[in-house]
Parts: sequence; C-alpha cells; structure tokens
Amino acid sequence: MIRISLDLMGGDFGPEVVIPGAAKALERHPDVTFLLFGQKDKCEPLLAAHPKLKQNAVFHDCEVAVAMDEKPSQALRRGRYVSSMWMAIDAVKKGEADVVVSAGNTGALMAMAKFCLRTMANIERPAIAAIWPTLAGESIVLDVGATIGADAQQLLDFAVMGGAMARALFEIEHPKIGLLNVGVEEVKGQEEVREAGRLIREAGLDTIEYCGFVEGSDLGKGTVDVVVTEGFTGNIALKTAEGTARQIAEYLRLSMSRTLLAKLGYILAKGAFDRLREKMDPRKVNGGVFLGLNGIVIKSHGGTDGEGFAAAIDVGYDMARNELTRKIESDLNRYHAQHPKNAGPEAA
Repeated sequence: MIRISLDLMGGDFGPEVVIPGAAKALERHPDVTFLLFGQKDKCEPLLAAHPKLKQNAVFHDCEVAVAMDEKPSQALRRGRYVSSMWMAIDAVKKGEADVVVSAGNTGALMAMAKFCLRTMANIERPAIAAIWPTLAGESIVLDVGATIGADAQQLLDFAVMGGAMARALFEIEHPKIGLLNVGVEEVKGQEEVREAGRLIREAGLDTIEYCGFVEGSDLGKGTVDVVVTEGFTGNIALKTAEGTARQIAEYLRLSMSRTLLAKLGYILAKGAFDRLREKMDPRKVNGGVFLGLNGIVIKSHGGTDGEGFAAAIDVGYDMARNELTRKIESDLNRYHAQHPKNAGPEAA
C-alpha cells in the first residue's frame, strides 16, 4: 500500500477540488490509502459524496487553513502544528505517510516542509522539479522556483537529484542531463553555470549522462531527460511555456470558429485537434516535486481542477513507489564519498 497525505484546504478551491481529485486518483491506484487533513465542517459533506474514498481514508480535523496569499513566515507562526498543511507534512515525518500532496501556498509549503522534514545531508537548498511535456515525451526541469541564484555546487546537486527523479519517474537507467544556458558553447554563459558544467563533467557520476549545455529551444524538443537551472530562470521558463500553450490554444479556437469552412475543417480533423488538446493540457503534467528534503512533497498548481490534482497525486504515487528519496540519498552519498572536499554543510 502507498500512503498519501493530503492537505485538503490548500489551493484556490480547497476541498472542493482536492477531494474529487483524490477520488479520481483512487480509481487509478486502488492500492492507495489516504490521510486527509482539513476543517471538518467544510470537508465532511464533500467526503460523503465519495464513499469509496471515505472508506480508504482517515480524516483528521484541523484548526487552521493556510491562505494562498499568506507570507511563509506568518504561515509558520500561525499554522505550525495546527494547520492542515503542517499536519499533512508531519505525517510524512512521522512515517505515517509516504508522500504529501498540497495545492497550497508554495512559499508556505516550502517553508513548512524545510522546517518539518529538514534538508538531506550535504544539500544546502532544495529544488522544485517540474515535469515538462516535449516532442520526445516528457522531461524534468529544475529548479523552477525554490532557489534563486544557485551556485555551481548547488547546480551539481540539482543534476544529481534530477537524475534520481528521472530514474524513479521514467525508469531510465542513465538519464541525460543538460545545463540550461544562453548557448551550447563551453565559453558562453555565467561563471557559475560554466563552473557547474566543469564540476559535473569531472564528477564521474555513473548514474547520469551529462550532455553539456542546452538552450531554451531544447526544453520543448526533449533533447535531454533533465534540464538543470536556477529557480529564477526556471520559473520564468515555466510561466512562459504555460502562457504560450494557452495563447496557441486560443489562436486555434478563434481560427476554427471564424468561418463556416473553418468549422467544417475542425469537424473533419476533430480527432487530431483532440489529441493536440490532450498534449497541451497543463493538468496532465501537474505536480512539482520538492527535491532535497527528507521526505517526498508534491506541489499541485493552486488553480487546477480535480483532474489536475489527481495528476499531482499520480506523480506522488510514482515517486513513493519508486523510492525517490532513497535514490537521491544513494546518488548524493556516492558523489560526496568520492568528492569530500565538495561536500556542503550538514543539514541542521
């Protein structure tokens, strides 16, 4: 059994989305049991509409729900020990759950997860990894918002963690890793990125295949399995891709409804357009993974619907089933055993 802890109050719509999403995920993964954390008066009526989920879950009443616009420091002070977000994370720390999924405030979720679970040994900062649709299938991009201005050693750690995630999610023995840069030539880019490339090349990591620098255009091509960057650049790339997908979808909608002939063409090519819509649906790749913590934390998009939240649970299920944390720890320990002078400070 995979045990998944859910913050029912997180996201723009709270339990109205999380509970139906959990019910959908349970249909796909009948070997899951849920630990549900939320405010009883808001959650119990919704749970009653999903008897199968209620039967396969344990509900815990919580006093506090973290607001989407709440500052991380304020959320920690107000919600530590008593909020649905904290209690859902704490279930992983206590060993009661294998993974936690929340659609809540990203900053608060990261702050609480770091405070509760702590970072792994030799990891200075965690990263958020996103699943990215590509022409070749899917890839992983990290960091997409946790660490702004990562140094060379942190970028190397991201490469190791991203490689472990690719092995867990895609079941690739030696995933291809690329560093996002302004060009593929070794002389281009910021000093920290060039230094990170040197460290990865010289590390002799046998769990990944380092492919050098990649450019922004490679993100959609699927040139590599894992794209490594720092959080500022990664977050902008992520938001740009999401906005471009919505822009293209709107262009298509307007074009297909403009004339009678266009409407007829749409009807004739409906199957192809349905497949395109499926490919461009951001809900299908929902679920950012917090890497570098002593536990698996999945961040769902706050504005998603039940289908999108179910996809985030799917990611958490795969990470737990394929022992993501153990793989990351093993890869990091192997690297730092070979390069003790590069080991970072021990986690507090």
